[in-house]
Amino acid sequence: MKKNIILLFLTSLMLSACSSEYEILKSVEAVILTADSSIKAVDQTITFTVKDNTGADLTGEATLYVNGEEIEGNMLTSATVGTFEVTAKYLGVSSAALPVRFHDGSETNFVRRVLIEDYTGTWCGYCPRVAYGIELAKEQSHNVVPVAIHRPSSNPASPSYDPYNYNTGELEEIINIPGYPKGMLNRMTQWNFPEPDNIAQAIGLTQGGSKMDLALETTVSGGTMNVDVNVKFSQDFSNLKLVVYVLENGLIYDQHNYTTYYGGVDILVNYQHNHVLRGVLTPLLGEAIASTETVLNNVYTRSFSVPVPANVANAANLEFVAFVVDAQGKAINVRHAGLNASQEFEEM
Repeated sequence: MKKNIILLFLTSLMLSACSSEYEILKSVEAVILTADSSIKAVDQTITFTVKDNTGADLTGEATLYVNGEEIEGNMLTSATVGTFEVTAKYLGVSSAALPVRFHDGSETNFVRRVLIEDYTGTWCGYCPRVAYGIELAKEQSHNVVPVAIHRPSSNPASPSYDPYNYNTGELEEIINIPGYPKGMLNRMTQWNFPEPDNIAQAIGLTQGGSKMDLALETTVSGGTMNVDVNVKFSQDFSNLKLVVYVLENGLIYDQHNYTTYYGGVDILVNYQHNHVLRGVLTPLLGEAIASTETVLNNVYTRSFSVPVPANVANAANLEFVAFVVDAQGKAINVRHAGLNASQEFEEM
């Protein structure tokens, strides 16, 4: 009886060992190597992931090779410009070669966004047309940044009274397009009439990469706005200016409407006005950025710490828009942020 018990124990132990060995040595049909980016600037890091054809993660068990030489871990950094061939191997099965490249920064492209400045007014019955066009554009792209510039009178006795009027006469003199509404793309290009039928014109300006990007950090505390605007360049620029807007959302006021949009109703009672310009932290036409700052790989930072504008109804609804314009006043790229934002640059 004792011998039988010993025999059963040994048999069980052997089966257990065989089972464990089988799990360790099980084969895979394919090893798939991917990277979080195929191109990065020197001294940045590319991280690799290894999976089998079922999607099981093998990263911690696979071995990676760069130009045929084994490396430790699953990350690669290079201090020099160049292209490298990376492969992964697991249980004798190799992945397809994956080329990755490190560059000097000049090959970096950033997400391109379009600034739409909507010159409007609560008194302006044709102005909802541009607002509707902006809504359609935003449905097609997250890279549309609208600003509602209400004009032209702060006088309650005036037929063109608007409680949100903001004086942008200095800019409008340069644009030199009379009347309202007018939608301006990247400040200097008029959005073709009728704007809702010309969405492609606006969306087209978001296509392709930009050689400059912005990232914002924002807080509001104790009636003070703290805004850091960071601008990164992947080529040399000159004669640039920074513009920073303070906007407010959720403002309720009746809107005249002579269009067929929004049901063709006049008046749009308790209409919600969003992205309304309430303040400018820089000169309206821009604050010059030194040419020593607008060079390849540099990050320019401009910080503001100022009181919330007195015309803001609710600081919880603040929004910030920052953009850089060239010597002709055209916006090169733009970024918007709400409260308590901490943005990163968006490489393509």
